[in-house]
Amino acid sequence: METMKLRSHIGADGILQIEAPTNLKDTSVEVVVVVQPLPNAEVAPPEEDEARYNTWGKATTKKTIQEAITRMRQLQREVALNKTSIRSMIEEGRRF
Repeated sequence: METMKLRSHIGADGILQIEAPTNLKDTSVEVVVVVQPLPNAEVAPPEEDEARYNTWGKATTKKTIQEAITRMRQLQREVALNKTSIRSMIEEGRRF
């Protein structure tokens, strides 16, 4: 028998997700779960709300990452070259 003590966060959807590594594989087990709310001082913020920082020291969140992806797609559309333009550039380059 193996006893584990874990801390987790129940999201707004009310679903508790538990990931617990064990040494057991391909076997049936019985699991007992006791859910006990923690005092507010002990509750860790969910991972998605924790601040993370990029290489330049700026905070990154799901929102800032999504904004960056949107901007990259916009830039890609702005600078996209059609196949005809690429072929003409290749031909132009061969002349030199």
